[in-house]
Formats: sequence, structure tokens, C-alpha cells
Amino acid sequence: MNVFLIASIIVGVAILISFIRVILGPKTPDRVVGLDTVNQMVIGLMIILGVVFEEAIYVDVGIVYALLSFIGTLYISNYLEERAK
Repeated sequence: MNVFLIASIIVGVAILISFIRVILGPKTPDRVVGLDTVNQMVIGLMIILGVVFEEAIYVDVGIVYALLSFIGTLYISNYLEERAK
């Protein structure tokens, strides 16, 4: 359980640092990258939970969440590109 606690604390700190980038990002693309990083950290945390609790559902939800996060990032980048024109 100590390894899980240490891994969760590291991922939690990384999420907080990335969330600060989302809030304080000087430009919108910086905020989008920060939000995508937060999403990837949450996916990592879901996979860690799946391994520790030996439940495959956490990994499955992480995969679906990763797909939705990727599609969301594509839509946001497409919107920003069209807005710049």
C-alpha cells in the first residue's frame, strides 16, 4: 500500500502543477496543453487504481476517458485554428 500512496501523491502533485498552468496560462493554447496534461494524469491515476485494487474496470474507464480526452483536444485545437483565421 505504500507504493500506491507514494504514486498517488506524485500524480496528485503533478495534477496540481498542471492545473496551475491551466489557470495561469498566458495564452489559450497553453491552457489547452495544461488541461490535456491533467487528463493524462487522471488516466494514469485510474490505471494505478486498477492495478492496486485488481479491478479491470478502472483500466477500461481510463481507456474510454483517454479517447474522449483526445477527441476533446482535437475539437478545441480545431476551434482555436479557425478562430485565428
